[in-house]
Amino acid sequence: MADVVNVGVNLDAFSHAISGIQALRSSVSRVFEFLKDGMKNRETLEGREKQFISEFQQNLEAVNRDLNELERLSGLVGRPSESHPLHNSGLLSLDPVQDKTPLYSQLLQAYKWSNKLQYHASLASSLLNQQSLKRSANQMGASAKRRPKVQPSTLVLPPQYVDDVISRIGRLFPDMTIELFRPNGTSAVLLVTLGKVLKAIVVMRSLFIDRTIVRGFNENVYNEEGKLDIWTKSQYQVFQKVTDHATTALLHYQLPQMPDVVVRSFMTWLRSYIKLFQSSCQRCGRFLQDGLPPTWRDFRTLEAFHDTCRM
Repeated sequence: MADVVNVGVNLDAFSHAISGIQALRSSVSRVFEFLKDGMKNRETLEGREKQFISEFQQNLEAVNRDLNELERLSGLVGRPSESHPLHNSGLLSLDPVQDKTPLYSQLLQAYKWSNKLQYHASLASSLLNQQSLKRSANQMGASAKRRPKVQPSTLVLPPQYVDDVISRIGRLFPDMTIELFRPNGTSAVLLVTLGKVLKAIVVMRSLFIDRTIVRGFNENVYNEEGKLDIWTKSQYQVFQKVTDHATTALLHYQLPQMPDVVVRSFMTWLRSYIKLFQSSCQRCGRFLQDGLPPTWRDFRTLEAFHDTCRM
C-alpha cells in the first residue's frame, strides 16, 4: 500500500505545499480583515488615505508572495499514480494517448458512481422493508382468499340518508345556510347561502356532486317559473372565477367509496369564501389584482391566492 502512495509523489514537497496553502489563506484573510477595518487612527483624511494605501499594498504583496511560493511547490509535488484495484482495466492507464482516449478515467468515474448507486439502493431497500405494504405482490397470494370482496359503489342512495348527511353538514357551519330541493324525484339540488357574500347552487345525483354554479348574494337564483336557475352564469366576473374554481374543486375531491366525506370536504372548501372580499393574497399580499380579490382557495390549507399568484 505504501508503494502505491509514494509512486510519483514528493512527500516532502507535498508537506511544504500544505504549509504554503495555510500561509496563503492567512494572508488573504488579513487582506479582508484590513478592508473591513477601513481607514482609522489618523487625525487628517490625507494621513488616513496614505496609511491605508501603504498597508493595503503590503498585504497584497504578501498574498502575491505566498501564491508564487505555492505555485513553485505544486510543481515539485508531482502527479500521484492512478492505480486502482480494477484488475486488467488498469492497463488502460498505460495508453500513450490518454488525453485523446480517456477510457481509464471514465471507467474510474463509472466505478465510483456504481458504488454510490449501490449504497443508496441498499438504503432505500432497508427503508421500504420497514413499511407494511399491504398492496405488495408478496401478500396477495397468501391473503387473496381471506380478503373480503369489495362491494361496488352505487350512485343510488336512500333519500333519507342524503337528507341526514346534508343536515349534519349544515349544523357544522352556522354561517352557511343549506336548502335542499328535489325537483326531479330523488335528485337533490342544494341552495347554499354563505353569509352575505354569495349563493351557490349545487346539483347532485344522489350524494355525488354533479356541478355547481356560484352567484352574488344579491343576484336572483330563480328563473321566471320560480325554479332554481342552474344554468345562468353570474353577471359578476369575480363569481364567474369562483364558479370555475368550484368546478376544479369537484374534480379534486373524489372518493367514490365515501361520498359523504366528499360533500363535507367540498362544503368546507366553499365556506372558506366567507371572507372573499376581506382576505389578502398569501403570495403578493395585495387585496386586489386586476380589480379582483383573491378568488382561489388552496384545497389543503384553504389559503387565499389570486388566480395568477397560485401558479
